[in-house]
Amino acid sequence: MLSARSLFQEIVDDDSAYQLFCSIAASGEAQGGWENGRIAALVPESMRALAPRIARHGADEDKHGRIFNALLAKRGLEPLPVPPETDYTMLLERHGIGLAHEKLRRDEPLTEEDIVVYLSHSRVTEQRAADQMDMLVRYFGDHPEVGRAIRMISRDEDNHLAYCHEELLGLAAAGHGRTIHRVLRDSALAEIKVYRDVSLAVTAHMGRLLHWSPPKSAALAAGVRGVYAYERFGGWHRMIGLAMPERRGALDGPPVPAPAV
Repeated sequence: MLSARSLFQEIVDDDSAYQLFCSIAASGEAQGGWENGRIAALVPESMRALAPRIARHGADEDKHGRIFNALLAKRGLEPLPVPPETDYTMLLERHGIGLAHEKLRRDEPLTEEDIVVYLSHSRVTEQRAADQMDMLVRYFGDHPEVGRAIRMISRDEDNHLAYCHEELLGLAAAGHGRTIHRVLRDSALAEIKVYRDVSLAVTAHMGRLLHWSPPKSAALAAGVRGVYAYERFGGWHRMIGLAMPERRGALDGPPVPAPAV
């Protein structure tokens, strides 16, 4: 029987598949760390109060990248180059999600609208991250090799999502509501396409590494397309709603150190 639990167990049990999985995750987290670090450095003067939280977000993402690399090192594995078709963050940028790297490399202050767009994009992508980590915690939170790391990353992703909700609600009250609504909608519809394409690419790579039969690979690809159909029909709405989180100030203070893995 195909299930998320059994599929991830296959990946964890196979060094080559595990190496690719951790390499993709580490690369994406490191990229997110760089992006948030640059945004924190370029926040406009009128929004400088946000800079420490954006920097904390970036520090968390950097930490997650180090955690995945540490999981590789624990098995004596090296990070692999990430196949371009599986590079979620790069493909998001190509679809206009996130601030352009060309802009972030300049030493010019961002605008208030840039920060509104950044937070709106983050609200969408952090929903995906939080959902995925919730699933992994449910199935592998007690796993002796990866459980501790998964639990920490999941807590961080929940904090990132809470921070996006809180900051966007404040910006909406300050008059940015129309921009936020537009960017959230456009970002969600683009993200679900990128997630589908990346999921299909990762499934194909894992199928080759794990020697899946053609029927199994076809069934998993059909499942990915089914998720996309559900999200395109209406599931994407979960990625754009805003509600004040129970935990306020989720990114205030220094980041929590990475656990030993």
